[in-house]
Amino acid sequence: MTRVAAVDCGTNSVRLLIADIAGGRLTDLERRMEIVRLGEGVDRTGRLAPQALERTFTAMRGYAKLIDQHGAERVRVAATSATRDAANRDEFVAGVLDVFGVEPEVITGDEEAELSFLGATRELAELRPPRPYLVVDIGGGSTEFVLGSSHAQAARSVDIGCVRMTERHVSPGQAEPGAPPAPEQIAAAVADIDAALAAVRETVPVDEARTLVGLAGSVTTVAGIALGLAEYDPGRIHLSRITAAQVHQVTRDLLRMTHDERAAIGVMHPGRVDVIGMGALILDRIMREYGFGAVVVSEHDILDGLAWSLV
Repeated sequence: MTRVAAVDCGTNSVRLLIADIAGGRLTDLERRMEIVRLGEGVDRTGRLAPQALERTFTAMRGYAKLIDQHGAERVRVAATSATRDAANRDEFVAGVLDVFGVEPEVITGDEEAELSFLGATRELAELRPPRPYLVVDIGGGSTEFVLGSSHAQAARSVDIGCVRMTERHVSPGQAEPGAPPAPEQIAAAVADIDAALAAVRETVPVDEARTLVGLAGSVTTVAGIALGLAEYDPGRIHLSRITAAQVHQVTRDLLRMTHDERAAIGVMHPGRVDVIGMGALILDRIMREYGFGAVVVSEHDILDGLAWSLV
């Protein structure tokens, strides 16, 4: 048995997994997530904001205590889209090294895609969905697309994510704080997303995929709403199957809601309230453009891939 710890620092959240791996099985000891919005303003300024860095380091210091308490033998820290884009990423690297004693890996989009595929598909054999899979990881700053059966065969990372799309299309010029996005804002976001999806087709043969697997908070939140859950329940959400019609209806509803209406949804994490509309829209456009009738939702993703990579 090997006890490992993996930290995934994305554009919107920083997450921790401490697990025991033995006999080809991964057993959770701790699985934590905090919304830190590390990528706040990166699309506009090209830099990580001081307040965003401090929020992230505060969360990480709590994680470091848990790693010490559990006595993890191996630790891997990965940073993704926002950090790749930032001119001052050296500040982030130095801060993480100070907290964990290991240097974070600012992984490429392709590496992120491979790890997401590994984490998401280890348990799919029990369901026996048709292959190949198209694994889609909708993050805060980017979305990764990976096609494969037992391993990643083609991958592409594109700069559409729930935070980036919100900052680019909804926040500027919003009529009033908390109001639903205007139709022209949604239309501009759709055009942006669809252009990225067309670019994905250039390198990933998405039409070969037989099962769509959706990862990360935007997808799991949409699933929780579609399932009618009163509160977030990862056991109910993991490996659930949500139809395209359900995704479309949830997306329409979210884009028509005010901030307060979204915040009142039982499964909604407070840190996703402002960005969930764009996250849902990305998933909806993927299913429409690529012709998927349903998505299999996985709670396991790059974080699990990082853990598996340590053994």
